[in-house]
Amino acid sequence: MTEGAGIPWAVTAQQRQAAQIISMAALAASLAIVTAVAGGYRLNLTPSEPLGLWRIVPAYRPAAVDDLVFICPPDTAGMREAKARGYLRSGSCPSGVAPLIKTVMAVAGQHVEISASVTVDGRVVSFSSLASRDGKGRPLPPFPSGTVPPGYVFLHSAFPGSYDSRYFGPLPASGILGLAREVLTYAP
Repeated sequence: MTEGAGIPWAVTAQQRQAAQIISMAALAASLAIVTAVAGGYRLNLTPSEPLGLWRIVPAYRPAAVDDLVFICPPDTAGMREAKARGYLRSGSCPSGVAPLIKTVMAVAGQHVEISASVTVDGRVVSFSSLASRDGKGRPLPPFPSGTVPPGYVFLHSAFPGSYDSRYFGPLPASGILGLAREVLTYAP
Protein backbone atom coordinates (compact mmCIF):
# COMPACT_ATOMS: atom_id res chain seq x y z
CA MET A 1 0.00 0.00 0.00
CA THR A 2 1.38 3.41 -0.92
CA GLU A 3 1.76 6.12 1.68
CA GLY A 4 -1.60 7.75 2.36
CA ALA A 5 -3.56 5.30 0.19
CA GLY A 6 -6.99 4.59 1.55
CA ILE A 7 -6.61 7.13 4.39
CA PRO A 8 -8.21 10.39 3.21
CA TRP A 9 -6.53 12.55 5.87
CA ALA A 10 -3.00 11.20 5.49
CA VAL A 11 -0.35 13.72 4.46
CA THR A 12 2.37 12.76 2.03
CA ALA A 13 6.01 13.69 2.47
CA GLN A 14 5.70 16.09 -0.49
CA GLN A 15 2.71 17.82 1.11
CA ARG A 16 4.61 18.20 4.40
CA GLN A 17 7.58 19.66 2.57
CA ALA A 18 5.35 22.08 0.63
CA ALA A 19 3.64 23.17 3.86
CA GLN A 20 7.04 23.77 5.50
CA ILE A 21 8.22 25.85 2.54
CA ILE A 22 5.02 27.93 2.54
CA SER A 23 5.28 28.43 6.31
CA MET A 24 8.91 29.57 6.04
CA ALA A 25 8.06 31.93 3.17
CA ALA A 26 5.17 33.42 5.19
CA LEU A 27 7.47 33.86 8.21
CA ALA A 28 10.14 35.53 6.05
CA ALA A 29 7.54 37.86 4.49
CA SER A 30 6.17 38.75 7.95
CA LEU A 31 9.67 39.51 9.26
CA ALA A 32 10.41 41.66 6.20
CA ILE A 33 7.21 43.67 6.76
CA VAL A 34 7.90 44.15 10.48
CA THR A 35 11.49 45.21 9.72
CA ALA A 36 10.33 47.65 7.03
CA VAL A 37 7.72 49.24 9.30
CA ALA A 38 10.22 49.48 12.17
CA GLY A 39 12.67 51.12 9.74
CA GLY A 40 10.11 53.78 8.84
CA TYR A 41 9.08 52.38 5.47
CA ARG A 42 5.44 52.71 4.41
CA LEU A 43 3.43 51.88 1.31
CA ASN A 44 1.29 54.66 -0.09
CA LEU A 45 -1.73 53.27 -1.90
CA THR A 46 -3.65 56.55 -2.28
CA PRO A 47 -3.29 59.05 -5.14
CA SER A 48 -2.73 62.09 -2.88
CA GLU A 49 1.01 61.53 -3.44
CA PRO A 50 2.85 59.12 -5.77
CA LEU A 51 2.04 55.48 -5.19
CA GLY A 52 4.69 53.17 -3.81
CA LEU A 53 7.32 52.86 -1.12
CA TRP A 54 8.06 55.84 1.13
CA ARG A 55 10.20 56.34 4.21
CA ILE A 56 9.56 58.37 7.34
CA VAL A 57 12.68 60.40 8.11
CA PRO A 58 13.03 62.16 11.50
CA ALA A 59 12.85 65.96 11.13
CA TYR A 60 14.77 66.98 14.31
CA ARG A 61 13.02 70.36 14.06
CA PRO A 62 9.50 71.79 14.11
CA ALA A 63 7.47 71.40 10.94
CA ALA A 64 7.87 74.18 8.39
CA VAL A 65 5.81 75.37 5.44
CA ASP A 66 6.35 73.16 2.36
CA ASP A 67 7.51 70.15 4.41
CA LEU A 68 6.05 66.91 3.11
CA VAL A 69 5.21 64.92 6.25
CA PHE A 70 3.71 61.71 7.54
CA ILE A 71 1.13 62.56 10.19
CA CYS A 72 -1.27 60.59 12.36
CA PRO A 73 -4.66 62.27 12.57
CA PRO A 74 -6.21 62.48 16.03
CA ASP A 75 -9.11 60.29 17.13
CA THR A 76 -11.94 62.80 16.69
CA ALA A 77 -15.56 62.44 15.61
CA GLY A 78 -14.66 64.07 12.28
CA MET A 79 -11.85 61.61 11.61
CA ARG A 80 -14.05 58.66 12.58
CA GLU A 81 -16.66 59.90 10.08
CA ALA A 82 -13.94 60.31 7.43
CA LYS A 83 -12.85 56.72 8.04
CA ALA A 84 -16.46 55.50 7.83
CA ARG A 85 -16.86 57.36 4.51
CA GLY A 86 -13.73 55.68 3.17
CA TYR A 87 -11.51 58.78 3.05
CA LEU A 88 -9.00 57.23 5.49
CA ARG A 89 -7.64 53.68 5.54
CA SER A 90 -7.19 51.56 8.66
CA GLY A 91 -3.65 51.63 9.95
CA SER A 92 -1.10 51.96 12.71
CA CYS A 93 -1.92 55.42 14.11
CA PRO A 94 -3.38 55.54 17.64
CA SER A 95 -6.66 56.64 16.02
CA GLY A 96 -6.73 53.37 14.04
CA VAL A 97 -6.04 54.94 10.65
CA ALA A 98 -2.99 54.94 8.40
CA PRO A 99 -0.64 57.94 8.54
CA LEU A 100 -1.40 60.65 6.00
CA ILE A 101 1.20 62.07 3.60
CA LYS A 102 0.53 65.80 3.27
CA THR A 103 2.37 69.07 2.66
CA VAL A 104 2.43 71.65 5.45
CA MET A 105 0.80 74.78 4.01
CA ALA A 106 0.60 76.86 7.19
CA VAL A 107 1.93 76.74 10.73
CA ALA A 108 0.86 78.36 14.00
CA GLY A 109 -0.01 82.04 13.67
CA GLN A 110 -0.67 82.02 9.92
CA HIS A 111 -4.13 83.01 8.66
CA VAL A 112 -5.91 80.54 6.39
CA GLU A 113 -8.87 81.72 4.30
CA ILE A 114 -11.02 78.92 2.89
CA SER A 115 -13.53 79.83 0.17
CA ALA A 116 -13.54 78.65 -3.47
CA SER A 117 -9.84 77.95 -2.91
CA VAL A 118 -7.36 78.41 -0.05
CA THR A 119 -5.15 81.39 0.73
CA VAL A 120 -2.50 81.52 3.45
CA ASP A 121 -1.65 85.03 4.66
CA GLY A 122 -3.18 86.36 1.43
CA ARG A 123 -1.18 84.02 -0.85
CA VAL A 124 -3.27 81.64 -3.00
CA VAL A 125 -2.37 77.97 -2.52
CA SER A 126 -2.01 76.25 -5.92
CA PHE A 127 -4.42 73.39 -6.65
CA SER A 128 -6.55 74.21 -3.61
CA SER A 129 -10.03 74.56 -5.08
CA LEU A 130 -12.70 72.98 -2.92
CA ALA A 131 -15.26 70.35 -3.79
CA SER A 132 -18.75 70.78 -2.38
CA ARG A 133 -19.42 67.03 -2.62
CA ASP A 134 -17.29 63.89 -2.46
CA GLY A 135 -17.10 61.26 -5.22
CA LYS A 136 -20.30 59.63 -3.95
CA GLY A 137 -22.29 62.89 -3.96
CA ARG A 138 -22.20 63.38 -0.18
CA PRO A 139 -21.78 66.95 1.14
CA LEU A 140 -18.17 67.89 1.85
CA PRO A 141 -18.28 71.08 3.92
CA PRO A 142 -15.13 73.20 4.15
CA PHE A 143 -13.46 73.91 7.46
CA PRO A 144 -14.01 77.50 8.68
CA SER A 145 -11.30 80.05 7.93
CA GLY A 146 -9.07 81.23 10.75
CA THR A 147 -5.62 81.40 12.26
CA VAL A 148 -3.68 78.17 12.79
CA PRO A 149 -3.45 77.71 16.57
CA PRO A 150 -0.20 77.08 18.44
CA GLY A 151 0.95 73.48 18.13
CA TYR A 152 -1.02 72.83 14.91
CA VAL A 153 -0.32 72.63 11.17
CA PHE A 154 -2.56 73.15 8.13
CA LEU A 155 -2.06 70.40 5.56
CA HIS A 156 -2.66 70.17 1.81
CA SER A 157 -2.31 67.84 -1.16
CA ALA A 158 -2.44 69.05 -4.76
CA PHE A 159 -4.46 65.97 -5.77
CA PRO A 160 -7.99 67.24 -6.60
CA GLY A 161 -9.79 64.56 -4.54
CA SER A 162 -7.53 64.81 -1.52
CA TYR A 163 -9.06 64.91 1.95
CA ASP A 164 -6.94 67.46 3.79
CA SER A 165 -7.14 70.50 6.08
CA ARG A 166 -9.49 72.25 3.64
CA TYR A 167 -12.12 69.89 5.08
CA PHE A 168 -10.84 68.71 8.48
CA GLY A 169 -8.91 71.79 9.62
CA PRO A 170 -5.47 72.05 11.22
CA LEU A 171 -4.03 68.95 12.92
CA PRO A 172 -1.83 68.76 16.02
CA ALA A 173 1.85 68.97 15.02
CA SER A 174 2.48 66.35 17.73
CA GLY A 175 1.01 63.80 15.29
CA ILE A 176 3.84 64.32 12.80
CA LEU A 177 5.88 61.13 12.50
CA GLY A 178 8.58 62.69 10.33
CA LEU A 179 9.34 63.94 6.86
CA ALA A 180 8.08 61.88 3.91
CA ARG A 181 10.75 60.73 1.45
CA GLU A 182 10.06 58.80 -1.74
CA VAL A 183 11.96 55.50 -2.05
CA LEU A 184 10.36 53.69 -4.98
CA THR A 185 7.26 55.45 -6.27
CA TYR A 186 5.10 55.82 -9.33
CA ALA A 187 2.96 58.86 -10.18
CA PRO A 188 0.07 57.69 -12.40
